[in-house]
Amino acid sequence: MNIQNYKNVIIGSGEGGKYLAWHLAQSGQPTVVVERRWVGGSCPNVNCLPSKNEIWSAKVADLLHHASRFGVAPASATSDMSAVRKRKREMVEGLIAVHLDRYKASGAELVMGEAKFIGPKTLDVRLNHGGARTLTGARTLTGERIFLNLGTHASIPSVPGLAESEPLTNIELLELDRLPEHLIVLGGGHVGLEFAQAYRRFGSRVTILEQGPQLLANQDPDVVAALLQIFTTEGIDVIAPAKILSVHGRSGTNVTLAVQTSSGEKTITGSDILVATGRTPNTAGIGLEVAGVELDQRGYVRVSDRLQTTAPNVWAIGECAGSPQFTHISLDDFRVIRDNLAGMNRTTRGRMIPSCLFTDPQLAHIGLTETEAARQGIAVRVVKLPMAAVLRTRTIDETRGFMKALIEPDGDRILGFTMVGPEAGEVMAVVQMAMLAGLPYSALRDAILTHPTMAEGLNALFSNVKPANAGAASSARTG
Repeated sequence: MNIQNYKNVIIGSGEGGKYLAWHLAQSGQPTVVVERRWVGGSCPNVNCLPSKNEIWSAKVADLLHHASRFGVAPASATSDMSAVRKRKREMVEGLIAVHLDRYKASGAELVMGEAKFIGPKTLDVRLNHGGARTLTGARTLTGERIFLNLGTHASIPSVPGLAESEPLTNIELLELDRLPEHLIVLGGGHVGLEFAQAYRRFGSRVTILEQGPQLLANQDPDVVAALLQIFTTEGIDVIAPAKILSVHGRSGTNVTLAVQTSSGEKTITGSDILVATGRTPNTAGIGLEVAGVELDQRGYVRVSDRLQTTAPNVWAIGECAGSPQFTHISLDDFRVIRDNLAGMNRTTRGRMIPSCLFTDPQLAHIGLTETEAARQGIAVRVVKLPMAAVLRTRTIDETRGFMKALIEPDGDRILGFTMVGPEAGEVMAVVQMAMLAGLPYSALRDAILTHPTMAEGLNALFSNVKPANAGAASSARTG
């Protein structure tokens, strides 16, 4: 057996893994990355960036539909999904080229193929042929250190007839060159909501079915209500709770779903199904048990707060390690491992994790929600400001939504921030920097912020905070 030895073997070329590979290789360490399909991982190929590319195309379609509101003669706004896909593909191809250049410049070797452990530090890699998905040939690799960057894939619930209906996931939806007549979206999380609004704006009829009592289970009810109102106004049907009992037919032609709702059983018929009900780690069938790597009950790699697995000199990065399912968290996982390999002491404990839902308007959040604070018994002062009070929204005719902040009751620390509104992700980052720096809320209240911008609304929001009160109720609201 011809065995090739490396200092570092990384399985998966997603965000954290590729940055680790480039860093280690540039440090002079022989490093190889084994990637099954997507150069650079799912984010630049089939998830984050391609979806936001299509969402922006849908935004343009929406602007054209409402051009008369802005004093512009309405233009034809018929969606050409082949052109939408072409624009997306061109972006992806450009990103792949950037990644390949980075591999070449760093000295990290990229091997396209499927890896499987045949020993604790030994991998059999079935090679792809010419970049195609057909696997041919093999290599055997060993590494002094192994890094698992395996990612996740869309889960298909065990509903009778659902798998047989060949439903779409985000991957297949992004490759459609046609517009679904009626898209039924299973799941009211980030993926489902972003695509639901985008395809409604392209011209599809859209129905969202969420099994839980509300969309976005981890968000406060007022946040969900604001988003629901936006979706309803745009003609999107939302049913929650909705339990799917069975599915008949084939997605892409005609499908019928039997659904249990709060008002009884009903039948929903559509042309296509998008499944966006959660993710499953890519940990099955690659021999992790041979490597001595233990999994938790959900199938994620069991790791310490330094991302070390149960096997010596084996680490896990990103979603497969149970880290929050955001690309920016995978990048931070890379930093944790990089610094610890250099002798530092860095952990994943206490990380401040931002999120942004790229609906229009956006929903951005950092820190505690009111619901979490109540559940943990943390007293807070709550201050809220409608987006209509931020004058920038008047100039672009986007007054929907609000800003909300949580302040400690007896001090001036910001404990959480949520915004439903234009450019929410960018405004949230301002608050996040203040929280990271330990600045009091008054720093944002009194800062000179450019007029007219969305961030300027932080002046008004934090001006509404009432004085600290030792007896303040945990849900005290102002604004």
